[in-house]
Amino acid sequence: MSNVRRVYVEKKPAFAVKAKELKHEIKHYLGISTVTAVRELIRYDVENISDEVFEKACKTVFAEPPVDDLYLEKFDVAEGARVFSVEFLPGQFDQRADSAVQCVQFLDENAAPIIRSATTYVIEGTVTDAEFEAIKHHCINPVDSRETGLEKPETLVTVFPDPEDVKIFDGFKDMAEADLKELYASLNLAMTFKDFQHIQNYFRNEEKRDPSMTEIRVLDTYWSDHCRHTTFSTELTSVKFDEGDYKTPIEKTYKEYLDAHKNMYKGRDDKFVCLMDLALMAMKKLKAEGKLADQEESDEINACSIVVPVDVDGKEEEWLINFKNETHNHPTEIEPFGGAATCLGGAIRDPLSGRTYVYQAMRVTGAADPTVSVKETLKGKLPQKKLVRSAAHGYSSYGNQIGLATGAVKEIYHPDYVAKRMEIGAVMGAAPRRAVIRENSDPGDIIILLGGRTGRDGIGGATGSSKVHTEASIEVCGAEVQKGNAPTERKIQRMFRREEVSHIIKKCNDFGAGGVSVAIGELAPGLQIDLDKVPKKYAGLDGTEIAISESQERMAVVVDPKDVDTFLKFANEENLEAVPVAVVTEEPRLVLNWRGKEIVNISRAFLDTNGAHQETSVEVEIPSKDGNLFEERPDVTDVKKKWLDVLADLNVCSQKGLVEMFDGSIGAGSVFMPHGGKYQLTETQSMVAKVPVQNGKTETVTMMSYGFDPYLSSWSPYHGAAYAVTESVAKIVATGGDYKKIRFTFQEYFRRMTEDPKRWSQPFSALLGAYAAQIGFGLPSIGGKDSMSGTFNDIDVPPTLVSFAVDVAKVKDVITPEFKKAGSRLVWLRAPKDSYDLPDYPALMEQYDKLHQDIQAGRVISAYALDRHGIAAAVSKMAFGNGMGVKIEHNLDPRDFFAPAFGDIICEVPDGKVGELAITYTVIGEVTDNAKFTYGDTEITLKEALSTWEETLENVFKTAAGTEDVKADDGSLYKADSIYVCKHKVAKPRVFIPVFPGTNCEYDSTRAFERAGAEVDVKVFKNLTAEDIHDSVELFEKAIAQAQMIMFPGGFSAGDEPDGSAKFFATAFQNEKIKEAVMKLLNERDGLALGICNGFQALIKLGLVPYGEICGQKEDSPTLTYNTIGRHVSRMVYTKVVSNKSPWLQKAQLGGVYCNPASHGEGRFVANDAWLKKLKENGQIATEYVPVDETGYEGGFNVNGSYMNIEGITSRMDVSLERWHTVSVVTQALLLISTESRISRFSNLVLSTSSNIRKHAVAGDFRPPCHCKNTKSIYFLKN
Repeated sequence: MSNVRRVYVEKKPAFAVKAKELKHEIKHYLGISTVTAVRELIRYDVENISDEVFEKACKTVFAEPPVDDLYLEKFDVAEGARVFSVEFLPGQFDQRADSAVQCVQFLDENAAPIIRSATTYVIEGTVTDAEFEAIKHHCINPVDSRETGLEKPETLVTVFPDPEDVKIFDGFKDMAEADLKELYASLNLAMTFKDFQHIQNYFRNEEKRDPSMTEIRVLDTYWSDHCRHTTFSTELTSVKFDEGDYKTPIEKTYKEYLDAHKNMYKGRDDKFVCLMDLALMAMKKLKAEGKLADQEESDEINACSIVVPVDVDGKEEEWLINFKNETHNHPTEIEPFGGAATCLGGAIRDPLSGRTYVYQAMRVTGAADPTVSVKETLKGKLPQKKLVRSAAHGYSSYGNQIGLATGAVKEIYHPDYVAKRMEIGAVMGAAPRRAVIRENSDPGDIIILLGGRTGRDGIGGATGSSKVHTEASIEVCGAEVQKGNAPTERKIQRMFRREEVSHIIKKCNDFGAGGVSVAIGELAPGLQIDLDKVPKKYAGLDGTEIAISESQERMAVVVDPKDVDTFLKFANEENLEAVPVAVVTEEPRLVLNWRGKEIVNISRAFLDTNGAHQETSVEVEIPSKDGNLFEERPDVTDVKKKWLDVLADLNVCSQKGLVEMFDGSIGAGSVFMPHGGKYQLTETQSMVAKVPVQNGKTETVTMMSYGFDPYLSSWSPYHGAAYAVTESVAKIVATGGDYKKIRFTFQEYFRRMTEDPKRWSQPFSALLGAYAAQIGFGLPSIGGKDSMSGTFNDIDVPPTLVSFAVDVAKVKDVITPEFKKAGSRLVWLRAPKDSYDLPDYPALMEQYDKLHQDIQAGRVISAYALDRHGIAAAVSKMAFGNGMGVKIEHNLDPRDFFAPAFGDIICEVPDGKVGELAITYTVIGEVTDNAKFTYGDTEITLKEALSTWEETLENVFKTAAGTEDVKADDGSLYKADSIYVCKHKVAKPRVFIPVFPGTNCEYDSTRAFERAGAEVDVKVFKNLTAEDIHDSVELFEKAIAQAQMIMFPGGFSAGDEPDGSAKFFATAFQNEKIKEAVMKLLNERDGLALGICNGFQALIKLGLVPYGEICGQKEDSPTLTYNTIGRHVSRMVYTKVVSNKSPWLQKAQLGGVYCNPASHGEGRFVANDAWLKKLKENGQIATEYVPVDETGYEGGFNVNGSYMNIEGITSRMDVSLERWHTVSVVTQALLLISTESRISRFSNLVLSTSSNIRKHAVAGDFRPPCHCKNTKSIYFLKN
């Protein structure tokens, strides 16, 4: 008989958001209209668990009584329905099962349960076999998942066979060329045959032995294009320019580069012309001219790093600002969720390994048209719609969990990205310079592995993305993608942010592609690595797999032997696994030992050759005037049609449904959100955040923007790159930045190179264009990332060079792009061009400098950098945010109105200030308040323009949630006669903030409480071992006993897994000792509790709201569940205070409307009618979502579909005791209102909120999107 118990969990019909969404997809996307119903159940198979713990887990871990139905062993299926189940492939990380195991261990710390999860689908209706296969194909991505049988296994215990010894290639060193070729072909390597011969020569002449399989695989990984940029390092032996209209400037730039190359390397013969040298030369030249004084000088290169002055509490400190861009094109193409998640994870770990705290991210992606039918999908490819949505879900889920604000999100559409998707993550990091030491690895130093474990799911990431891709190759690269484990990455961020930790790190490398061999192998010339000590996800891995498998969320850290124990202690405090695995040696050789034997022993000198020297020649294709975007100026016969067509264009239309999936406000540092204006409809063009000063206040901000257009680049890669750089500068200037302080980093993404000299033309031309722009502006690119694998069969991606521009400024410098005021004049700053349609850099810099002066002086109050779509698209987007109108001057040529205008900027100038402008300008119109766009005889209403702009991608990234019943409320106010004040007054109250895996806003919450005068005690709950859990319970019990308040911060407890939020919090606080401590605090010491976002979810699942005690949830309990839109929502919300009964609301105005950031995936408050009536009558509804006004422009104001628009609730008041028990609210408002007054006057009450009030503490710098008088932003509420 099987020892395995099986549980099925299904959302109740009212909350089955995902099942409804899948039914819609099957009907409307797959075109199978006969499906009548779809059910989605989560299946848990559980073993090694007692009856008592299993029973508890069913109610708290696997299911939530108010929203889930739970079936033991089996469930009823309608007659004729078809059923199938899907599970992850062996070795893939299953966050749901992993989190379930951890939660069960909270219930019984000595348990060692084994849990597997799967998803079971039930399809009802008449479906043919072919249609059923199509549905399965839609639900299963074979790269990471497979269909699994419906029968229950006998056991979940996996017996791993003992791996065999590593193979030695006998006879390799003396093999004849034909045999060597045969062996080369059989190994499916990323290296060339020339490299393979290079290895043979080395082993024959120097080592005088045959290599092991591990040595071949390690070299293949080390020398892969991904790790060592072999394409970029190929010598360009000859360069020939074809004839054409634009030959002169392109050839001239090449000659200038050659002169610089000659001067830079005088007297050296080891430097040759290659793409890498061309990419770096402008930076080297400008540095030699003294134009890069702020770059951090260090042998350790983790990311672009500059030294900047930052004001902290009015004093200046030196800080390191890091930035880095990363692509994951290949992994995201084949497994979009994991590929995009690890794209962001990899980008974060570069600055993080440099010990800077990563605080803001930008996402720029490239895709083909996602609105086309599934039938147009290429063989061997995923449908574009599924790709773009799954990738967005993967990236946003990872960033949102870590607590990394995504400040800008843009997807670029071009048909050729069907060859391979582009997935770029760019991040900003910072740390005080004093916190970071950079030292060399000395013999005897110890290398510690910190974080994740090794598994088979990371083998071949580097080599996989460096291979040729065809339909056949897609079948065999499944092991090359990992899912990523965001809570672990957050733990590393927490640990490295501690100065006492970073002070003992001499050097660090993140585990990117290449695993142990590269991550540790690059830290010192000589190393002895013990692979037996490397932590593994499961047994059965052989030495080669341990050596080259990637592991996400892991660092290799060099420490002095005397600091090893201290480092391990710090790791334990942050709930991280850390193991010493290697020692630095005197002799410069990479040595790997496994099971007592050397399986790798290679000289550093040979490793550093990066393979055989590769050479090629280049034939540069010159663009002609035909197809030139600047020359094409067709007559416009119907202005209205053209205007609406532009707004509906895939690259102009609204991407709000995509952007809102990404948390834009976490960390309390964002200066503005991705959409501006009171209706949040003006797309911002850059991201701006305060430098993440942990203690104290700062006015220093960083800015980042991007520039790139695939259509311009496809015509001329040279112009494309020059204007990518220019556009990125223009966007910074339009945000109020000073162009003179900009630093760049580039992302190159091109078709695969072959021996055809013409194939090399695109990257060569693009890098020349970027070189010209850097020299032209006198601004260097100090980093970049090349990805040279953009080919599938015979389709190539468009030539892509994306420029990211970074600037440092002050909060007061920043302006936002939405129109501010009717009556303002609109002026057009044109970017001067030369006769070859290229920027006239000196003239352009003069204009950008003058514009900066105009912005500083208040003569320009909003600005927008133009692109290929010209003025029409820009003024429309600027108008949407505040619902303004635009009147365009009738004498403006319509061809100018729609023409491409890279580098140009449209400015809003207050009435009467036009004559004072320093810039050279043309007046093109004015801002009106009549909600109309007019131009000559043409008139378009704002509503018509908006609906056209919003419609294009609505079926891909929806913004409207459908017609779920939200049981409207009359909005009446509850006015209490008296408010209870606590008897136990404390001069400086102590607030306890618990941190669990997945918590991500403890820093923001701490800062808010400290600013209000409280003392904060932050404790991490450790759960790596039974002993850790036991210790943590005692630690938490003590902390609660000493506190006057508990604050449950926001986040995603373990990624909101097992399905449903805050289960980590809720399960841990069910522990008898912790439970007793909490109830004593509330009932005997007049204590209070506050829950925000994930904390609200914890309070409601514990029963603290609305019952006022820890009693768990009942079937009819009010609760929070998935947003009706079926995705994460991050935006500003308007909330009205509708009760003053709670002391938390003392400083709020009853009936007042506040503007707060919300960010959640499960913020929908639901309750039955009896509960809703009771909450209303008791005055327990604290806050409600309200529309900003009656226009309806903003879309759904109730962002999650909460019943009665409820955003926050309080606990009931026990009349006989005159005491509050608990409260919950959804947004940040209450936290700040309450903490701004003296906390010690409050009674014992728990407050929860579902919006993330967590973001709150921006202290008056955050730009609320309103720019209107009738709403207050909580950020400006002061006593």
